Amino acid sequence: MCEVRRALAVLVSVIAVGSLAACSSSQASEDGYRAGQTHQPYRVPSTPLTDTDGRPYSLTKDTDKPLTLVFFGYSHCPDICQTVMSNLTSAITRLDDADRERVDVVFVTTDPTRDTPAALRAYLDRFDRSFIGLTGDLDTITQVGKPLAVYVADGEKLPTGGRDLNSHSTQVTGITADDTSPILWTQDTSSADFAADIHTLLND
Repeated sequence: MCEVRRALAVLVSVIAVGSLAACSSSQASEDGYRAGQTHQPYRVPSTPLTDTDGRPYSLTKDTDKPLTLVFFGYSHCPDICQTVMSNLTSAITRLDDADRERVDVVFVTTDPTRDTPAALRAYLDRFDRSFIGLTGDLDTITQVGKPLAVYVADGEKLPTGGRDLNSHSTQVTGITADDTSPILWTQDTSSADFAADIHTLLND
């Protein structure tokens, strides 16, 4: 069942990204992005989640930098999440100091039962201590993801009582200072391409 849900989530992401690419690939090329796929800007929801310090955190009110990169995933993910987060971490190290100061990375858990604030903080600290971790109840997380074209499944019930939430979209969403999301990157984006596109976005 887990494999079926994983395949479904990947298929949903591929279809969504493929549709965006078909509509905007020429525009993305003209914009000079190496991997980022532009689209009609999504309006970012203001509904607050909770950061690893227990404080409310909204993807609109609390994202005051020119660019915020958001990824929905979970710490027990054995493959895709680790790869995406590693590439984002490497991309941040490729930026010069000026660019680095103008971008935040936010990780929203899709498995709030196991990803407690402490567990989430420990997970993100393995990548970069500046990365922001968000949690909350699953319904709220799902509702925050929907306007950003992020799919989160309820997952399969585990013997422990938790849920294996391996069914989720795998794109990285870019949120700009006007609280919209005009660009995304797929799970296969390299750290070099992330870094190049971040620089382009910040210096347009």
